[in-house]
Amino acid sequence: MALKSMLGFGMMRLPVKSGPTDFDYDTLNRMVDMFIGAGFNYFDTSYVYHQGKSQEAVRKAVVERYPREGLLIATKFPTFILKPGDEDRIEGIFQSQLDDLGVEYVDYYLLHNFQTEYYDGFDGKGGVIKTEHLIEHARKWKEQGKIRHLGFSFHSSAKLLDRILTEHPEFEFVQIALNYADWSSRLVQAGACYEVIRRHGKKVVVMEPVKGGGLSMVPGAVEETLRARAPECSA
Repeated sequence: MALKSMLGFGMMRLPVKSGPTDFDYDTLNRMVDMFIGAGFNYFDTSYVYHQGKSQEAVRKAVVERYPREGLLIATKFPTFILKPGDEDRIEGIFQSQLDDLGVEYVDYYLLHNFQTEYYDGFDGKGGVIKTEHLIEHARKWKEQGKIRHLGFSFHSSAKLLDRILTEHPEFEFVQIALNYADWSSRLVQAGACYEVIRRHGKKVVVMEPVKGGGLSMVPGAVEETLRARAPECSA
């Protein structure tokens, strides 16, 4: 299925009651209904969000309440929890994700948080992504039809990103933090990373478009400048 909209629903900061795994399903269900009612269908979660319970929330609030063929479900493999010798855990983790989500396949599957430590290792000889053959496992899942589209989320330099996409052209998309504050940031390198992804002909999935909500509450002088340009818009 092609993307139905340009907006996704992030399942990382969900409404809760007593704690991070005690979801307020009345509120969450209303949010999901409003999102789908507005014509959107992309839901982004992860193995680790909400202490490992976000995927379950996606199942209960989304998958069990709407036809599967009308949904685009995205989740992520927790690259950062792997250690050398953990390859035998990989298949079980992936199957647990399918079970938690209540699906037979994932539309957009990401290897979570590619960066130098996990890709190259501290010694440059290969991090857990390589030593535990994570990409090979993901390719197999796609061949089996358990993944429709394969990508990764990225938090590092444009130089490393260029090398990864050169070495692994099988990746179809990359998720990066992308907003006007991070565009020229030396740490995030949002603009440079965006250009690398497009140069390789891959799709860009945007996270942190308002920087975790931070860009909705800007300094007074900045807000005045923005309102002078577009007084009908929020910050």
